[in-house]
Amino acid sequence: MNPELRREQERLDSVMEIIAEQIGMLEKETLRRRKEVINIRKHFWDDVKVNTDTFDDYLETIIALRQQAQNLSVSQSTHRQAFKRLEALRRMQETPYFGRIDFTEEGDSAAEKIYIGISTLTDPSGENILIYDWRAPVSSVYYDYAPGPAEYATPGGTVRGTLEKKWQYIIRGGVIQSMFDTSLTIGDEILKQVLGKVSDKHMHNIVATIQREQNRIIRHDRGRMLIVQGPAGSGKTSAALQRIAYLLYKYRDRLKADQILLFSPNSMFNSYVSNVLPELGEENMQQVTFQEYLDHRLSKEFQIEGPYEQLEYVLTARDDPSWRTRMASIRFKASARFFGAIKEYWKSLASSGMLFKDIRFRGKPIITAEQIAERFYSSDTSLRFHNRLEKLTDWLNKKIDEAEKLERTKPWVQEEIELLSDEDYHKAYTYLRKKRRSKGKSLDNYENEIEALGELIVRKKWKPLRKRIRTLRFIDFKGMYKQLFADPTRIKFWLEGETPEEWEHICRLTAKMLDEGKLFYEDATPFLFLQDLIQGFQTNVSIKHVLVDEAQDYSPFQFEYLKCLFPSARMTVLGDFNQAIFAHSCETADFQTLTSLYGPDETDVITLNRSYRSTKPIVEFTRGLVPGGERIIPFEREGEKPVLTKVADHDELHRSIASKVKDLRNRGYHTIAVICKSLAESTAAYEALKGVDEIKLVKSGSAEYEQGVIVIPAYLAKGIEFDAVIIYNASAQVYGDESLRRLFYTACTRAMHYLQLYSAGEPSPFLRSVAPGSYLMVPN
Repeated sequence: MNPELRREQERLDSVMEIIAEQIGMLEKETLRRRKEVINIRKHFWDDVKVNTDTFDDYLETIIALRQQAQNLSVSQSTHRQAFKRLEALRRMQETPYFGRIDFTEEGDSAAEKIYIGISTLTDPSGENILIYDWRAPVSSVYYDYAPGPAEYATPGGTVRGTLEKKWQYIIRGGVIQSMFDTSLTIGDEILKQVLGKVSDKHMHNIVATIQREQNRIIRHDRGRMLIVQGPAGSGKTSAALQRIAYLLYKYRDRLKADQILLFSPNSMFNSYVSNVLPELGEENMQQVTFQEYLDHRLSKEFQIEGPYEQLEYVLTARDDPSWRTRMASIRFKASARFFGAIKEYWKSLASSGMLFKDIRFRGKPIITAEQIAERFYSSDTSLRFHNRLEKLTDWLNKKIDEAEKLERTKPWVQEEIELLSDEDYHKAYTYLRKKRRSKGKSLDNYENEIEALGELIVRKKWKPLRKRIRTLRFIDFKGMYKQLFADPTRIKFWLEGETPEEWEHICRLTAKMLDEGKLFYEDATPFLFLQDLIQGFQTNVSIKHVLVDEAQDYSPFQFEYLKCLFPSARMTVLGDFNQAIFAHSCETADFQTLTSLYGPDETDVITLNRSYRSTKPIVEFTRGLVPGGERIIPFEREGEKPVLTKVADHDELHRSIASKVKDLRNRGYHTIAVICKSLAESTAAYEALKGVDEIKLVKSGSAEYEQGVIVIPAYLAKGIEFDAVIIYNASAQVYGDESLRRLFYTACTRAMHYLQLYSAGEPSPFLRSVAPGSYLMVPN
């Protein structure tokens, strides 16, 4: 061992001892705090004397309760912080730090050695920092500079100086396996070791390999919106998750994990990325798919098509007579123009067009829809829309009160009283005695008793009516959305520009679905938007940051809606338009439309060009599949060229895939994906390959990212990586239409180490655009 390495190992040994000591102390502390919390919960009421006889006694009880609750809250918070710190130290036992900078601050004569890891560590005195958190201001020097002049921003101003040296370490189990003195931003040797591993069930934090451009994303702190564009495998998602960890660290006094929301592509992706923040010592943020939000809001009223159902239809139903109409409908309803049209339509409802439902009881209308509409439009039209609705609900409640009093005299009420069981009668009587006594009344005779029981029965029966009024369910939202399509000529009053050629067919198709109680995916967000404009948005001001992954899958309409839902939030969106596979985005080339969401002054765009996921031969092949692909820079990690094997028919195809899977397993690949165009093709492939090595079929409802051998549609594989990918059938018959180019590119870019394409018949014309010699043609 050379002297430098020996000195570094001795320092590491000392650090490991301090970590072990702090772990021992914290284990005792967390155990003590846990017992304290349990004890307070167990004896919470023992120390509180509940007395409400007088106001002073009541006040004393409230104060005692509040004091006990505060004691419990403090103990829980202290226990939580101690446990969180303990978890960080346990992670540091494996790799205490991964980097070091020797930095001479302006005015100092000697360089300070600054070691960087996933969390801060001080010596026992607490005065000297042994390891700096990777998110600390000084740590940015490690990611952003080569040796020479360097600076970093702090709350007190910019610190300038000279970066003398930069070291990188590979430490395992408290032993330095290797260390590099490097002038590169991140040493290629470490990056190669990380990328060279087989893929795991979860994405992991890779803070040791953050590149300079990724560090810009992580520490970006301006404006309302950050847009990150980058090719497949450029580290967008990893940088964004580490950005969240950075924000939680920087604003730890005012930003919590539950104030951050990630909109992810699907539940399987949530499972895949669930490990990153906990590895960095942070709680996981809230994660949801846009479809889950739509289901939460609309599934009680409609059967809602999901995004993957829509895409499956687009990919497999070209022979359907309605296919062209659907495609036009999807594109138009996803547009900012349609968003504007609905806004204008809503404004017009202030003077005419509001539709209501009868408020009915026992099959008969108490207040008709016509009466409600007449009242709405005869009220003060100078009031704001929502104020008019408030006045309308007040009027409805008064009418309900009047009708309820009349209802108590109806024969059915007496019948209900007579049908009460002894037990129910006794319960009702006890309740009424108690209630009437509190009002200074009594049930002193039979007439009073019957009157009170009748009042109780009617009030209980009318409870749903009152709830219906309170929640504005007397408004016919479905009817008003359908009204947009009832007369194809009327939309010109609200829409800027022309309607699609197929507009009349779109109107008929939309109305038919609404009549059947169904919503196309492209109608779900517009319907919700109209509903929220009328009744008031269900905004969430507690969310301070929204993260949208696979942003190219979202329509301009959906982004406008998200802005309305989260008015207090900043937004980070990540995407790659080469993977824009949904029908609404097929004509969009970039995120330029998003800059108008908050305006150019509040929007920053960071573009990544280097791809790290796949080996250099795979990137050189896949970048030839898409326009502008020459701008994608492969990372210098060698591997095998992609292989294209042409087979005669599907029987030969399945035999070849089974043999290839066995070969790849023998070569040590853990995750092997057979990627198909659609779920229909995936299901057929799975049935044919059932006997292969515990193969699994992944569908849109799958919640876990599966390891092993899987069959999966290309659109579900987005955002996830596999050791080896087999493109099930890259033939012209399957991937012949130009609209499928991005889907094909998405499928191929899932491969980290090995890419095999099969073609049953003539290969896809997309392969003609790749560089000659970038893949191997192998006869079967």
